Amino acid sequence: MTLKTKITLGFVAMLALLLSIGGYAFYTVRQLDLKSRDILKANLYSVALGQQMLRGLDALGQEPGSPAGLRRFRESLTREAGNITEVGERELVDSLTQQLAVYERTISQNARVLPAAWRPLRTQTLRIMDLNTEALTRKNSLANHYAEQANRNLILFITLAVLLGLGFVASVPEAAVQPLRKLSAALAHATARDFAATIPQESNDEFGQVAAAFNKMLSELREFRSSTAAELLTARNRASSIINTLDEGLLVLDESRRILLANPVMCELLGLPADKLVGRPASIVRLENDLFQTLLKPLDAPNREQAVAEAPVLTITQRGEEAFYRLAVQDLVSFNEASDKTEFVGQLLTLRNVSDFKKLDQVKSNFLATVSHEFKTPLSSINLSLKVLQKDNLPEEERQHITDGIRHETQRLQRLVSELLDVSRLDSGEGIQLNFAPTQLADVVTFAEATVQAQLAHKQLTLQTDLPADLPPARADVEKTTWVLINLLANAIRYSPAGERITVRATRAGKFVQVTVQDAGPGIAAEYHDKIFQRFAQLPDKAGYTGGSGLGLSIAREFITTQGGRLWVESELGSGSSFHFTLPVAGV
Repeated sequence: MTLKTKITLGFVAMLALLLSIGGYAFYTVRQLDLKSRDILKANLYSVALGQQMLRGLDALGQEPGSPAGLRRFRESLTREAGNITEVGERELVDSLTQQLAVYERTISQNARVLPAAWRPLRTQTLRIMDLNTEALTRKNSLANHYAEQANRNLILFITLAVLLGLGFVASVPEAAVQPLRKLSAALAHATARDFAATIPQESNDEFGQVAAAFNKMLSELREFRSSTAAELLTARNRASSIINTLDEGLLVLDESRRILLANPVMCELLGLPADKLVGRPASIVRLENDLFQTLLKPLDAPNREQAVAEAPVLTITQRGEEAFYRLAVQDLVSFNEASDKTEFVGQLLTLRNVSDFKKLDQVKSNFLATVSHEFKTPLSSINLSLKVLQKDNLPEEERQHITDGIRHETQRLQRLVSELLDVSRLDSGEGIQLNFAPTQLADVVTFAEATVQAQLAHKQLTLQTDLPADLPPARADVEKTTWVLINLLANAIRYSPAGERITVRATRAGKFVQVTVQDAGPGIAAEYHDKIFQRFAQLPDKAGYTGGSGLGLSIAREFITTQGGRLWVESELGSGSSFHFTLPVAGV
């Protein structure tokens, strides 16, 4: 058996014992916790309900027929009926229910006289409290007995673990240190260049394997110099393999600018094979290749570091597509032991593919342009309206109209900022915080209709709803779902001609509830059905409408998807659009 196996088995035994102790302790604490919870949930709760019932009876004793007393007693009795845990408790609850009915009939005939049924109510309430108090005492005694037994078992387990641990402390260090002493003595001989002082191999465990490896090392040291050349060749081949598999172009020049190496990526970018590059002077190759000429331009600048840092991103066409590369230059130096100086031995030029970063930069630029335009339009409108309001002779009706316009543009700005904040939370990884609850979609539709009522009236549109009476509640976040419906209605109002009708309907579709918003707008071509749900998507509009921020539908889809549903559109040019979203049925 190896030393590792011996140590491993010992520690496995210790670990198993510790896990047993921990598991037993966890089980014991869990059982005690469950027993305590059972006492608190069942008996203690019944005692508390009994106290509430007594307070209600006290109020009835002071004022026969007191509504507050009757309500408190009746509510507590109802809760007690749902918390029956002890034998005989059901009979007492049924008797109390009957006595309460007798009391109510008596008090309805004469509200000023305390009915005889009041005292039996109090007596039986006290019996319920006594019954649960006795159960509390009994269960507490059982829990204490269980805890004492668990403590004794834990002490026994801990004692066994301590004894086993002491045994390992006495044996394991010595078993590990003794072979190290032999190895230390052999290393001392090897340091003194006595390669004949081998270690006796007395066993087949790990130390025996170390001794065999050490003895083999001594024999191979004699052959080290003869194998150096082969190792250097292997290292060179390995380095060449790494260079050839890099995903960026790499070119190495010596101190006289002769090409020493060009990896396959650089050869492909330059459009030249390796045999047309390696070994040739850079001054000749630059005359034959425009891209190579561009790579060498920063090296000829008076301030080379600044020229390289300010070099523009190179655009190179590959397989019919444009790719973007950034040039980097690194001086190669080597320490000369003969002169004790660091000498310049060449240059390393790399072309790194930065196409993905360039695309991200373009997205950022488009985003800034879109947001700037969306902010500029309402701000300009508000500024112009404020200038008109400054006129003293402005009629009240026109002043009110301008004020409504300012309010509309302000709401538009608030909506844009809210959408940008939602996008920021999603991109930062915060996710969407949802509060799921059974939701009546009729309430959501009513609230959304009230929100867009002013916009409907402004364009003289009619909103028709079709909600079945037996529509089941959905498992949804009310706020997020309402936001989605308002956003869909706002889009329908925006694109529907004046005087048309917008329809909101809901149906059950298996385990989901499906909501549809149908408008009479110009419709959406099939190739844009997916694009409209992307961020900052803007579709061409023949009527001249420039659209919103391009964020509303993308956020709406995110809200619906996170709730376990789906959001999509069905539309054809000239036939209006129908936006559908689904939500899971509550309790399914």
